[in-house]
Amino acid sequence: MNSELRKSAPLLDAYLSYFETERTAFTIPGHKQRAHRLDEGLGAVVDSDTPLYGGLDEIKLTEGTLKKAEALAASLWGADYARFSTGGSTHANQAIILALGKPGEKVAVTRTAHRSVLSALVLTGLEPIWLTPEIDEATGVPIGIQVAELERVLDQKPIALLLTEPGYLGTISELSALIKKAHENSIPVIVDAAWGGHFGFNSQIPQHVLQLGADALITSVHKALPGYSASALLLAQGKFLDLDRIEQSFETTHTTSPAGAPLASIDGCRALLQTRGDELTGQLVSLVNTFKTSVQSNFEVPIFLNAEQFSAGRFDPAKIVLRANALGLSGVDVEKELQKVNIRVEMADRDTIVFLATLADNSEDFAILENALVKILRSLQGPVRETQTSLSWSVVPTVAMSLRDAYFADTEFVSALDAIGCISADLIAPYPPGVAVVAPGEVLTEQIVNGLAATQKAGVRIAYASDPSLATYRVTR
Repeated sequence: MNSELRKSAPLLDAYLSYFETERTAFTIPGHKQRAHRLDEGLGAVVDSDTPLYGGLDEIKLTEGTLKKAEALAASLWGADYARFSTGGSTHANQAIILALGKPGEKVAVTRTAHRSVLSALVLTGLEPIWLTPEIDEATGVPIGIQVAELERVLDQKPIALLLTEPGYLGTISELSALIKKAHENSIPVIVDAAWGGHFGFNSQIPQHVLQLGADALITSVHKALPGYSASALLLAQGKFLDLDRIEQSFETTHTTSPAGAPLASIDGCRALLQTRGDELTGQLVSLVNTFKTSVQSNFEVPIFLNAEQFSAGRFDPAKIVLRANALGLSGVDVEKELQKVNIRVEMADRDTIVFLATLADNSEDFAILENALVKILRSLQGPVRETQTSLSWSVVPTVAMSLRDAYFADTEFVSALDAIGCISADLIAPYPPGVAVVAPGEVLTEQIVNGLAATQKAGVRIAYASDPSLATYRVTR
């Protein structure tokens, strides 16, 4: 990193400075950056690690390095409040939801919410009012929550609106209208933007949700941005949210020993966006468009999701989603062939493949992917299959008891056949994306049980079930 950028990133500078100075530490971490003395392999993993306390700052945090970096992030995103998390968007989601209200109060939640949001509802005792996304008939993908869907539940008095934007497949709700409607009813809007960290820095890419008036934005700095794994950013406004309570909830749920590298990477990514955001995100969109156009030229039928298929501003142009069904092949089979040439994809199921492109990719990376992908698609291509909506997007839940009550209920295991009609004690989801097909307290229907079995048979990992084989289900007694 150039010296000027380093100077503008206090946490990143502190991290680099730590390893430029000889120290004799009698503090944690126990490896003391000297684990190579004990084992070379272990040292290779941990010797570049240093914590916040006694690493990026003094043990008593006398330098205030973290607070300086968080203030810079708040300023860049136009927020009143910012916190850096080393526990991913999972921790940030849980922290802010814990600050929203009291057990038993209700929140309006998109059904495409990540597992971490549902876990937070269990922890808080808040009750979800599920919002069903609109499904695009042409592609079978969810295209977000309509204003009418929020209006449908206003009489239930939700204390907050929880959205996931952009969705896993790059689509975006009617955000401006949703935020306006929520605020007309004094409802804060909290957005899990885990996949949208690059939004708001180039005119070709949608604005980030704080620019649209939302009250909180959570994003994973390790997804669309080049941050350290499990690094995340929480940003909030104070008009409809209690910032002191968010601070309390954040500290309650965060580790007391945050690692320095994730924190430094958040600061570094912030500085990168602040100095080169327009340039880098513009390059990313250009590379993605060139890649899609080149691959598409080999096939007569459209195979990618593109911004032109959706309303303006309602699709992430940096997202690469290939519709495998358009070529009559299995996305899982394509994934297996790509793995043979050491190419990994973000997600693959029977009908869809998601390739994650980020600021770190260049034209050579896309050329490698294109050369391998086109050969594989041609070799596996078959008759076009009709669009089918994934189980993750198509289930409308039947709620029989609260998430929290089901989570703590007495349970038993029953066969898959006998489970139909019972109340699930587990959250079960294809992973990725980790969107619940069934949550604790919801009825296991024939659609769910048979759909999960078919999805697993197609080669998709089914996560979080107590019995991963799905031969039995854990249900409430």
